[in-house]
Amino acid sequence: MATAAEDVPTLSVTLLGAGQEVGRSCCVLQYRGKTVVCDAGIHPAYNGMASLPFVDELDWSTVDALLITHFHLDHAAAVTYITEKTSFRDGPGKVYMTHPTKALHKFMMQDFVRTSSSSSEALFSPLDLSMSLDMIIPVSAHQLINVCPGVSFTPYHAGHVLGAAMFMIDIAGLKILYTGDYSREEDRHLVKAELPPNKPDVLIVESTFGVHTLEARETKEARFTNLVHTIIKRGGHVLMPTFALGRAQELLLILDEYWKNHPDLHNVPIYYASSLARKSMAVYQTYIHTMNANIRNRFAKRDNPFVFSHISHLGHNRGWEKKVAEGPPCVVLASPGFLQSGPSRELLELMAPDPKNGLIMTGYSVEGTMARDIMSGPDEIPSLKGNIIPRRLSVDDISFSAHVDFSQNSEFIEAVKAKHIILVHGEQTAMGRLRAALQSRYKQREEDVKIHTPRNLETLNLTFRGERVAKAIGTLATKTPQAGDLMCGLLVAKDYSYTLLDPRDLRDFAGLSTCVVTQRQKLVLGVGWELVRWHLEGMFGRVEEGCDADGVPIMRVMGVVDVKQTGEHELTLEWESSASNDMVADSTLALVTGIDRSPASAKLTSNAHNHAHEHTHPHADSESDSERIQRLAMFLESHFGEVHIGVPEPEKGHEDGRDEVPEQALLIRLDEADAVVHLKSMTVTSANETLRKRVEIVVDMALTTVSSLSEMYSGGTSSVTNDAVIKSTEKGSTTDAPETGPTQPEAEDSAEMSKEVEA
Repeated sequence: MATAAEDVPTLSVTLLGAGQEVGRSCCVLQYRGKTVVCDAGIHPAYNGMASLPFVDELDWSTVDALLITHFHLDHAAAVTYITEKTSFRDGPGKVYMTHPTKALHKFMMQDFVRTSSSSSEALFSPLDLSMSLDMIIPVSAHQLINVCPGVSFTPYHAGHVLGAAMFMIDIAGLKILYTGDYSREEDRHLVKAELPPNKPDVLIVESTFGVHTLEARETKEARFTNLVHTIIKRGGHVLMPTFALGRAQELLLILDEYWKNHPDLHNVPIYYASSLARKSMAVYQTYIHTMNANIRNRFAKRDNPFVFSHISHLGHNRGWEKKVAEGPPCVVLASPGFLQSGPSRELLELMAPDPKNGLIMTGYSVEGTMARDIMSGPDEIPSLKGNIIPRRLSVDDISFSAHVDFSQNSEFIEAVKAKHIILVHGEQTAMGRLRAALQSRYKQREEDVKIHTPRNLETLNLTFRGERVAKAIGTLATKTPQAGDLMCGLLVAKDYSYTLLDPRDLRDFAGLSTCVVTQRQKLVLGVGWELVRWHLEGMFGRVEEGCDADGVPIMRVMGVVDVKQTGEHELTLEWESSASNDMVADSTLALVTGIDRSPASAKLTSNAHNHAHEHTHPHADSESDSERIQRLAMFLESHFGEVHIGVPEPEKGHEDGRDEVPEQALLIRLDEADAVVHLKSMTVTSANETLRKRVEIVVDMALTTVSSLSEMYSGGTSSVTNDAVIKSTEKGSTTDAPETGPTQPEAEDSAEMSKEVEA
């Protein structure tokens, strides 16, 4: 793996709804020029425009994807308004939801339009709804969806209701898990929420129940059925406000089984008062394969669990509510669940004065709704017409809401292991308590986890470490790199993912081709070959001398630039073009063209010599390996005291009897701790980790001090000796420069051409 630092990227999270409230969920994620919106619901306590998220705060034409977690109105009812009444269609974005969610969303929204069309505050028309459905792309669980370059997501089962999904979103390499509403408890027909296999950087999670812990499912079901039976025995009616789809199906499964096991209740009808009942049952039967093993096994045995024996569907004939309320004891499941209007509210007003009747709240009650108000046990309730109605029926709360409680939520949050947690979909008090409880846990374990509770329209900016990670593939991946190894190759970027590969593999893995540009520069110089070598050694420390295949003398500078004596007074510089090689060539060219004007040249050649010896530049590399080791030892002694040169004792467990040439090393002893500097590999070993790191730092400084410029550039390896022959190979195209020396702009052009070819 390879990393490269860059500018610090920032994720902006803005809640247009569900910020310290329950309702109108809408979360905007913006990162590296990409925008993803999660959910678009309405607030059940408000009507008309007031129920929408703060849609005017976003340019919807910039949205790349709108992800809907499930079909409930507080998560999906604003989709049509956004697609038809904003600039959403002007942009590239589409709406994504699972197949069951799309099927049920259509029915839910048709019912929503029907009930709100008579109001002057209707948000959109049936035609708008029909057109918006064409913008929805259905997806399957575990399916990787590539929205656009740099944006992808994968849905995972979330429990809660049929088709509910949480989304693992990847924006330019940043992973964000958005849960929506989720349940970690398997019930009679749904699977529990999954734990995604990949760790996200950010977790956006619901906080509906705060720190409240719900009772076990078996205990809850027993209390529920006993309460229903008690109300029936006293001659009353049982009213259960539910949403048409979702928890209603779970309650019907429980009641149908209980009635089957109690023959004395067979003459007591159970009514499911919903215009969506029959349509929704068809969808539930279609997507049996997405439910849990219990439902799938029953269906495989031709026992359809959604064909109920003791449940009747009520048609909405005029006056049916009064007939039910004044008739014999019965159980009625009616929508909507918040008792704001519709059949459930009308039945409540008819049943409220009779103390034999009972109201059982089975779902979460949003603040500001009749469902929440009646939980406080008022003596009177207002009717939709403005009258006051005495409230004498019993009110009980047995929550079958498929939301996680504190124990389930905290367990999931800790399992996900995200460094940033954003709490949404919770009332301010409940959310604050959950945040405090989680912070206390992380503080006790000394874990650095940030927990955020943004309000609506409060933009949360999260910065992340400016790194890019590249996967090494092909030839570079044939050998597993060790810690500290330097890997070189071409960095190929595509859709914010990075790949490091050998240039030779570029055609196989990327479908691209490369070429090498060899540059030559000829110049006329009126000085001798030895004087040129003397100046090059003074600048670069060492040059490699030899001859090419034609016998032309060559000096290689820093392993990359060849200086050839192609004539009595002619030199040719040749190198493979790259940004770094061009810089070495430029410096070599500047040095050579200034030799005849150098005062040192004049001094060196002013007196004639008749003896045979070479003049060595005082800055040239002339010391032996032993001298180099002595200088390194002196450098270390100045930091650690006495340093010995010797052979370290073999480590325990490594005496295998083989005759190996002992490797010399520098032995350091400091405060009863030993460290060994291996001269062959220049690595440091020590049982004391602190001393090892300290010696490594000093060794790096020492090598920089005692090494020449040529050694630091080429890694200290020599490709030729004085007696070797340098064979010049030319790859790809070559460019011949004019006879005169190049100017600085020409050198810059060469480097630029190299960059374009490599890119």
